[in-house]
Amino acid sequence: MGFYTILFAILCIVLIFLFVGVAEAAFQEIGFNKFDFAIILVATLFGSFVNIPVYRIKKTQRVLQYDEVRAFWVTYRIPHVGIREVYTTVAVNLGGAIIPILVSAYLILVHISFWPELLTGVIITSVIVHLVARRVEGVGIVTPAFIPPFAAAVIALILSMNNPAVIAYVSGSLGALIGADLTNLRGMGKMGEAVASIGGAGTFDGVFLTGMIAVLIVILVHIL
Repeated sequence: MGFYTILFAILCIVLIFLFVGVAEAAFQEIGFNKFDFAIILVATLFGSFVNIPVYRIKKTQRVLQYDEVRAFWVTYRIPHVGIREVYTTVAVNLGGAIIPILVSAYLILVHISFWPELLTGVIITSVIVHLVARRVEGVGIVTPAFIPPFAAAVIALILSMNNPAVIAYVSGSLGALIGADLTNLRGMGKMGEAVASIGGAGTFDGVFLTGMIAVLIVILVHIL
């Protein structure tokens, strides 16, 4: 039992180093050095636990309640429908939303000459992500894992062969954020969550991975 536990731990460590290495390669492709990547990764990891409240949504729910009545030493439970107010706090996730927005904004400023392609990529990716996104009560907004990054990569390659990696990252990150979360803000109060977090339930559930995988797909296309 101890041997398999150690083997599993070693495998996890190898996978973590492999993931970090692949992610670092993706970020170097869009212009960040190792130190920049380390800061972004650490900020994203720890920021995934930070949700910044923005506003609250109030919703009324019908619930089945019971009144107890005693007669001749017997307790009777009489059901009736009551009204209960529930609140959903809409928050912005630091690691899953704010960090990718800041990274994307920096890339847009650095590559301002590509703004038509960047804007087009973000809009098209947002529409595609919105079409495939689904609201799951008690979970949040979910999307198929590989459709957003694949769409962002393909759109980037079509729009520009000069610098598709930057377009892929910005389109993937902002497209996932806008298409999945921001365009579904109106329905967040209907999913039964106490906290609805813009940017996903943590770091690597959508926005971060979408931008990174989109860049990796572009790299693979160029290699092949």
